Amino acid sequence: MVVFLIRALIFLGSAALGLWVASLLVDGFNVTAEGFLVVVVVFAVLQSILTPWFLVMSRKYATALTGGVGLVSTIAALFVATLIGDGLTINGATAWILGAFIVWIVTMLGTLLLPLVFLRNRVQKKNAPA
Repeated sequence: MVVFLIRALIFLGSAALGLWVASLLVDGFNVTAEGFLVVVVVFAVLQSILTPWFLVMSRKYATALTGGVGLVSTIAALFVATLIGDGLTINGATAWILGAFIVWIVTMLGTLLLPLVFLRNRVQKKNAPA
């Protein structure tokens, strides 16, 4: 259960970072301060539900698309997140493409690298003299 909570927090953190970075770098990709938490939670929950579903569907019907599952689920999660409240607005094709790509890359890197940081810190604490 602890591992699940840590992974959920890592994914929420990487989603928050990805959305924030995209809002800084992409014109037309706007996240309001008031709606940031809601957008992050909605995006992260949808991403965690949609990714396995898209993966199963791509393996079943279009194996060539399996590599793009993360990007497709990111776009789908962003689309639904724009429909819920006013916390996220994405205006224009360029903002959709670049924003989705940045969120996908940052989220992917965050979920890969953050656990390594936590493991390194845990190992250092374990090996430190008492």
